[in-house]
Amino acid sequence: MTMVQSIQDFVEENLSLLLPVDSIWQPTDYLPDLTAEDWREQMAEFRETSVCLPDELLVVLVGNMITEEALPNYAVSLEHIADDPSGVTDTPWARWLRGWTAEENRHGDLLNAYLRLSGRVDMRSIEVTIHHLIRNGFTNGNEGNDYAGLIYASFQERATRLSHGNLAKLADRCGEETLGQICRKIASDETRHEVFYTKIIGELMKRDPENVMLAYRFMLRRLISMPGARMYDGKDPNLFDHYGNVTQRTGVYTSRDYAGIIAHLNKTWDIENVSVSGKAAKAQEYIARQPERYENLADELMARAVEHPPASFSWILDRKA
Repeated sequence: MTMVQSIQDFVEENLSLLLPVDSIWQPTDYLPDLTAEDWREQMAEFRETSVCLPDELLVVLVGNMITEEALPNYAVSLEHIADDPSGVTDTPWARWLRGWTAEENRHGDLLNAYLRLSGRVDMRSIEVTIHHLIRNGFTNGNEGNDYAGLIYASFQERATRLSHGNLAKLADRCGEETLGQICRKIASDETRHEVFYTKIIGELMKRDPENVMLAYRFMLRRLISMPGARMYDGKDPNLFDHYGNVTQRTGVYTSRDYAGIIAHLNKTWDIENVSVSGKAAKAQEYIARQPERYENLADELMARAVEHPPASFSWILDRKA
């Protein structure tokens, strides 16, 4: 039995971070009710407010939605940890993965419906991009290292929380309060999921500090791959880079956020005060330096994004952003 499998009791204690289905929000709660007598009025109001979003924020929203819609790839990447061969195994890890997948599934559904009803984007191009992304597969670069995979999950849950939360603020400023509310709801889910994964790593750090420390350094030695890195719309081979430039320019997700996530995780896991020796102690020193390293690069990377010429996006009918 691996160390990750040995903490089933700890996983069980934290399953409360998944909310009961009968009390959690659903996508329909935030969309026009097409069964209502006044559905036309609801749709007209919905579309009127969605017009407030500038093209740059539309691109960010589409990219975020496409990333959420590739959920099947992320669930598959965690299956070996869940160890759920029957699909209905009752172990805590298996129940967590199924519950986490069910909660995450709502995110893509809601953002997809919002964009479709807004009438402001080319949904077929977006659907092609989702198809390509799922078909192209996903790798976080940590295969065979369960600790690193769970650290990656901790990082990404916080990254998506920040991205959705920042987009909510920008939507509010534009007067699109419906999207602001939607993005905040999604960010609240990501917050709970982040808490779960950071708690898991915290517990593993207590039980096997040296190997967890080495796994953390292993993950940080490469620029952490984003889940949507393999997106492709059938036209632009550099689509993810162009989308990334827009997220940076708008402030939805920046290099400074990247540095801040590492700093937050280091503080959460009390990295500097964990007692380790040898290679793990060197890894500890390396990890402690990374927030400052990326913070020092942040202004340069932002300048590059700002200087980069706008790109055409098939998602918004080939307009530039």
